[in-house]
Amino acid sequence: MPTTQLESYQMECANCPIRHRAVCARCETDELARLEEMKFYRSFQAGQTIAWTCDRMDFVASVVTGIATLTQTLEDGRTQMVGLLLPSDFMGRPGRERAAYDVTATTDVTMCCFRRKPFEEMMVKTPHVSQRLLEMTLDELDAAREWMLLLGRKTAREKIASLLAIIARRDASLKLAKTGGQLEFDLPLTREAMADYLGLTLETVSRQMSALKREGVIELASKRHISVPDFDRLLDETGDDTDGGMLA
Repeated sequence: MPTTQLESYQMECANCPIRHRAVCARCETDELARLEEMKFYRSFQAGQTIAWTCDRMDFVASVVTGIATLTQTLEDGRTQMVGLLLPSDFMGRPGRERAAYDVTATTDVTMCCFRRKPFEEMMVKTPHVSQRLLEMTLDELDAAREWMLLLGRKTAREKIASLLAIIARRDASLKLAKTGGQLEFDLPLTREAMADYLGLTLETVSRQMSALKREGVIELASKRHISVPDFDRLLDETGDDTDGGMLA
């Protein structure tokens, strides 16, 4: 495993920013106490590798803050970004000892880690944990299917809008009303990383971001800080059939 910094502090579960979305979301007080006994924190700097493919994993973890990328490398050295780990996402698989992908911190990342063996034992005895992990796994499957559509059928503009909407929805600091409304967030990916993830060129990403800005869909205070005056309008740009009706 890569060298990491172990956090010296211990955050109380009740004060955790991902408490109600992470794998522990359904846990009762006594179950949280058991998790407290096996947890520890690790921090990674932006650009640092969290795990290499086939690394032996002695822990599983929830992302508390920051964003990491999942990358797969082909035999000829080509790489493809295959996913993102956002706050509350779970890294590692109970019953699997080795990492399936390269995991790299895109921003500074803090992870709440659980020793793998005790966590696996707790899953057997604690339905709340196993049920929540199943829900998160099914959500991850839905996201993977959505991403297949995005990469296979959407235009460059729709891809950019979809990625912005995904990150905006998952930003732990945002409180979005269902009807939309203005929001702000910091984009954790560089334009180069966005291009890699979306299967586009850097020039195309820059051109489409400029077009969205020019048309008032987004506002850019800087290359990374984004304001969305109307979230519903951004959703319209994704090309998704959000109302469930027939498309004209």
